[in-house]
Amino acid sequence: MLNVAAYCRVSTDKDDQANSFESQKRYFEEYIKRNPDWELTEIYADEGLTGTTTKKRKAFNKMIADAHLGKFDRVLTKEVSRFARNTVDTLQFTRELKSINVGVLFMLDNIDTLAPDGELRLTIMASLAQEESRKTSERVKWGQKRQMERGVVFGRDMLGYDVRDGKLYINDEGAEIVRLIFHKYVNEHKGTSTIARELREEGYKTITGNAMWTNTVILRALRNEKYVGDLVQKKTYTPDFLTHTKKYNRGNEDFVVIKDHHTPIISRDIWYMAQKELDKKTPSDEIKSKHSNRYPLSGKLVCGCCGSKFVSRSKKRKDGSKYKAWSCYNAMHYGTAKVDAAGNNIGCDIHACIRDEDFMIIIQKVIEHIDVNKEKILKELSDVLKVVFTQENKKPIDKASIKRQIDNLNSKKEKLLDLYLNDILSKEEYRQKKDGYEEEISQLEIVLSKSSDKTQDSYSCDNAIKDIEQYIHKMLYGTEINEFFYRNFIEKIVVYDRQHFDVYLNLLPHKWQVVVSELMEGRAGVIFNQMYLYP
Repeated sequence: MLNVAAYCRVSTDKDDQANSFESQKRYFEEYIKRNPDWELTEIYADEGLTGTTTKKRKAFNKMIADAHLGKFDRVLTKEVSRFARNTVDTLQFTRELKSINVGVLFMLDNIDTLAPDGELRLTIMASLAQEESRKTSERVKWGQKRQMERGVVFGRDMLGYDVRDGKLYINDEGAEIVRLIFHKYVNEHKGTSTIARELREEGYKTITGNAMWTNTVILRALRNEKYVGDLVQKKTYTPDFLTHTKKYNRGNEDFVVIKDHHTPIISRDIWYMAQKELDKKTPSDEIKSKHSNRYPLSGKLVCGCCGSKFVSRSKKRKDGSKYKAWSCYNAMHYGTAKVDAAGNNIGCDIHACIRDEDFMIIIQKVIEHIDVNKEKILKELSDVLKVVFTQENKKPIDKASIKRQIDNLNSKKEKLLDLYLNDILSKEEYRQKKDGYEEEISQLEIVLSKSSDKTQDSYSCDNAIKDIEQYIHKMLYGTEINEFFYRNFIEKIVVYDRQHFDVYLNLLPHKWQVVVSELMEGRAGVIFNQMYLYP
């Protein structure tokens, strides 16, 4: 008797979701009944999420985990495009399941991964599904932009406006609050924090229905061009159809701008006065950059109790020296958890004030325990450096030779997928090699585009390469703390108390649970005697 599981994705429409799940459940039950040696164990269903990435598909990830626990022997799914539209993910997970003797049967495509030709046929179908997903993404983006150019509004309701059928309609109650915000800022010359506090005290509701006004909410309202009747869209864009990750559009794509698009809430004179005042108070890009470099963990520390961000404050020790410590924003501003006079839940009970140095030690320990081939990474980075410095040292630049190197690297890059599909390279090795070749090609193209030749002392080049290699070695092995490196490496740290943390790293799918034990209060703060890491 084989235990069989099924995987499907159901509609995002709440009315259709139950019907869709029940329909697919009946489909799988009837299919399994035809085979007397099969027994249905569980149906794993994700709510209409995209198939191009598995990161947010909770049921899919639970199914993979249950397979490792031996809960079933086969997985049924209707077709390859429902399993994943990302070729690499499809092959990775089917191979992972195959390694523990769990086969995947794609019913409509008639593919069984345990069959001799299963992987070949699966690779072809997965590639077709991925290409179809790319084409669909391009069609959707093209269609959305055409609609935006015609004035169709994409987005949700906002303070002062309701969005219905792609049009903005003034919401009188919200519009009154918008006018009040601009009046307080322009005519009464009040700051955003003061305006937020007054709105909280007076019990005005935000668009979400609570009275938790903050200076950030006020600032966004003052900067929102919709209140003067203009419409600016494509403020975010999606660079990769596989990940669907949105990024702020900082000139990467053209904005769609329509002036006098809808009925304004405030006059253009008031709007310009507000923008002029905001521009005076807005720090320059240079100051913002300095502030960002000064606080590498800004925006990355999250309270595990209330969900707000941690903020930093400078503190003094008894000897007069200063240090930086992080605390929960809600706890710092409102104290312990309670309900204020307006009925808002404010404050936080986390009671954790943690030094910046202590977070750096936590990150350092996590990096030490990352299980990757660090020597391989160092070697490939060293190869890239040697190519760059070697090309810089040539006089004159041999353009024909550089073009041949680029062609050779492109040829090697094209062969990587074959090596991966034939199990010669792991997924990690495939990505590292591919990134390494692309970096080499990028550097060679920079050299090729230079208009003048440069000379460089070879001894200085060798020393520079050695210095960079030593620096990278320290970063990878966690023997040296570097705030700039940590800022780019850390996705977020969730703080539960002074001893328990969850650390999430960029580009890595799992988290590290950090438990700090045997704390000793010293003159300089908390000393880490022992640390447990649970990846």
